[in-house]
Amino acid sequence: MLNDPINPGSGTRCSWLQRMHLDGLLLTWLISLCALGLVVLYSAAGQNAAMVDRQLIRLGIAFGTLIFAAQIPPGLLYRWTPWMFGLGVIMLIAVLFAGDVGKGAQRWLDLGVVRFQPSEILKLMMPMMLAWYLSEARLPPDWKHLSIASLLIVIPTLLIAKQPDLGTALLIASSGFFVLFLAGISWRLLGGLTLLAAACLPVLWHFMHDYQRQRVLTFLDPSQDPMGAGYHIIQSKIAIGSGGLYGKGWLNGTQAHLEFLPERSTDFIFAVLAEEFGLIGISLVLLVYGAVIFRSLYIATQAQDTFTRLLAGSLALTFFVYLIVNTGMVTGLLPVVGLPLPLFSYGGTSMVTLMAGFGILMSIHTHKKLLPK
Repeated sequence: MLNDPINPGSGTRCSWLQRMHLDGLLLTWLISLCALGLVVLYSAAGQNAAMVDRQLIRLGIAFGTLIFAAQIPPGLLYRWTPWMFGLGVIMLIAVLFAGDVGKGAQRWLDLGVVRFQPSEILKLMMPMMLAWYLSEARLPPDWKHLSIASLLIVIPTLLIAKQPDLGTALLIASSGFFVLFLAGISWRLLGGLTLLAAACLPVLWHFMHDYQRQRVLTFLDPSQDPMGAGYHIIQSKIAIGSGGLYGKGWLNGTQAHLEFLPERSTDFIFAVLAEEFGLIGISLVLLVYGAVIFRSLYIATQAQDTFTRLLAGSLALTFFVYLIVNTGMVTGLLPVVGLPLPLFSYGGTSMVTLMAGFGILMSIHTHKKLLPK
């Protein structure tokens, strides 16, 4: 295992990690997770080596982004945050008026050289902005700061939900909420906000698109349309259940290889893992995910100021939400919202954003000021 660049006694063997501002333990777990993901992806893609090669290229870009983000001192991030957040909101507004449409959603900006989703940028900018705003406030925040912070969360969330991209909107809203939670808002207030959210559900239902309503109805009863809207989740449950304790073995999953399981290399890759490696394989992968999350939370506890502590904690908990939402929807515990399994599913945009977040975590852990004794 790679050495921790912070712990004393690690010696010259990890000096390159210190120079690159990388955290050895977190990097080890991330590499392990990505390696396991490539193994499962090769089977999910029908032994398509070209797809795995493309994923390797995307992983290279993602880890390059991690290394780049790790070099940025937290103080510089602090100064850039309001400008980057403002630019992100402006790009979301531009998407509404001049965005490219793909798969029935208007989510992309085409700048000629590059085509990207501004909502991905907000996954990082939202917790950064909330942490920046609350870092100078007295904690726990008063009603004035809570009101302004809530407005900072609501505006980008509504702009993204309008695209429509409900899954990403919920993720971004949760990342902002985690900053408020870590800032110390009272449990009484949390309960009030929960009741308010529950009261707003009928209003939300009214504004949801037909396909989003169908996803909720399918979640409640997949059997009402087993060959249509309920097909994905029914096949996913069959795949997971058929894996048993030990699984059917690598490359031997029938649901995936006989093409019963849709989106098996992206949103439903967890079902492929369960069918081929069983409960033992799932437990191993979840342990690695847990190691990544706990190391990230540890970094948050070691942060030296309010801005970095709130930001690191929010990034760690948002990654946890990624994991919970994907595994929950694949197992039928949550509605299908189209979120990939982090660092496992085929794709590049989400992976680059996640790795940038982990790079920020490593920067927070390694760019530490010397405190007087």
